[in-house]
Amino acid sequence: MSSTHHTLRPSTPADAAWIAELRAEVMRPDLERLGRFDPVWVRERFLRAFAVEHTRVIEIHGEAVGSVAVRREPGERWIEHFYLATRHQGSGVGSAVLRSLLDESPDDLPFRLNVLQGSAARRLYERHGFVFEREDEIDVFLVRPSARPA
Repeated sequence: MSSTHHTLRPSTPADAAWIAELRAEVMRPDLERLGRFDPVWVRERFLRAFAVEHTRVIEIHGEAVGSVAVRREPGERWIEHFYLATRHQGSGVGSAVLRSLLDESPDDLPFRLNVLQGSAARRLYERHGFVFEREDEIDVFLVRPSARPA
């Protein structure tokens, strides 16, 4: 069992390659289930979208174990590229990271995100107040109307 004690540090350009590998690892089961896994595309898509200024690295005891990005748009924030090494999933780390992101928000802007259809990650977000907004054949879009609990 992993400790839920984590730190978030700013990412650097050097983090892009290992985060792309982590993305491929953690998304593979869902992408295969959906018939959409391509080992090259899954990495290249992340590398094209990587924004160092929005991304933070999740560390446990000094070891990089995940990433998360928060991108502000007019009137809302998007949580993106939230990947956690498989060995730390289900240990409370994801909940702790998500809580810290929601708690540090300086305003009441809604948070938005999307998960793959059938992804277990959806339950994590729903436990933290995210609700269904819309879906397509691949993604489910969720929104948390306020950054702060009622």
